[in-house]
Amino acid sequence: DRHADAPHPGPTPSIVKSPFVILLGSIDLSPPGTIAVSSMTFVLLAQNNRNDNDLGVWAIVATVAVGVLFGVFSGVLNAMFKIPSFMATLGVSAVGLGVATLLYQTSTPRLFDEGLRQIAMGRLFGVSNLVAIAVVIVLAFWWVQRSTRIGRYLYVIGSSEEVALTSGVRVKVFKIITFMISGGVFAFAGVLIAMQIGVGSVSVGIGQEFAAITAVVVGGTVLQGGSGSVLRTVIGALIMSVLANGLILAGVSQYIQPGVQGLVIVVAVALASWKQRNRMRVVK
Repeated sequence: DRHADAPHPGPTPSIVKSPFVILLGSIDLSPPGTIAVSSMTFVLLAQNNRNDNDLGVWAIVATVAVGVLFGVFSGVLNAMFKIPSFMATLGVSAVGLGVATLLYQTSTPRLFDEGLRQIAMGRLFGVSNLVAIAVVIVLAFWWVQRSTRIGRYLYVIGSSEEVALTSGVRVKVFKIITFMISGGVFAFAGVLIAMQIGVGSVSVGIGQEFAAITAVVVGGTVLQGGSGSVLRTVIGALIMSVLANGLILAGVSQYIQPGVQGLVIVVAVALASWKQRNRMRVVK
């Protein structure tokens, strides 16, 4: 594997994956491609061993903009062309992985800007910067969910697109905006991972989509949409982190761990669906 020389990132940076797409009743499988192309883009725009670029913090801005464009692409495919979200985002992920592979070429791009690396590796008042960044993102998403029009409309669209349309909600626009937000978050996660491991990597985002979905579902967000919250997603992410660490400490084989996590998401989805059916019976 030509990407094997890239260091393993260790624990994924504590960026909370927004549950907004799932609140719409959609699924976003684009993280592998978006994170990969973002990781490569960021390192190649910052001070590195492959070219003379040295954009500093502007490399972060440009990379997040790339992620936003990928999110818009997913949103347009889903909202305008009526392609199911899991197929649209899976295709976008494949595009991202292809672009990242082209950017990789024949050697691993290495990040030389130690100032940028300290954003992910440093500590603030004894607390990891990654934790502080995660808290800021959680609070921002919580505010969007509770206090903005898009936050309120997410629940309406997720509960019933027909009702939203008859109420005058611009469903297509809000869908695109939601995918756009997710794309930006995935790109920022790719930036932080690149800062953490010090290189651009094509494979670093693989598997992150299922980790995100698992955290959201375990946190109580219903896959059918219309029910869930950012804070509960945080709880789901913490539960999955404790589970992963517990499996490692218990000496469970790394080949079995994904199966255990998969079982957890199946049980969580089954329980959430059962609860939803019970509510519908009560309403009837």
